[in-house]
Amino acid sequence: MSSKEKEKARQLRKSQWWQAKLNKGICHYCGEKFSKEELTMDHILPLARGGKSSKGNLVVACKKCNNEKKYLTPAELILQNQMKKEISF
Repeated sequence: MSSKEKEKARQLRKSQWWQAKLNKGICHYCGEKFSKEELTMDHILPLARGGKSSKGNLVVACKKCNNEKKYLTPAELILQNQMKKEISF
């Protein structure tokens, strides 16, 4: 992970753009409403997978969704969840 990208993310967290997203309080993944303290910044394409800290790659996520997503892309997460559902009887 690039320290340059982590620094960009730190700077964006201080921006009015990010604060406005936090104030809405909606998780990008589950759509539920949360307090600011319950929300995190998530890279849609994770830094570990070559993602960038840019407005187009950053979303607000609740801690549960962010932890479940880990280093996966949203498409991979959906596929993983579908596979689990198909396997369990």
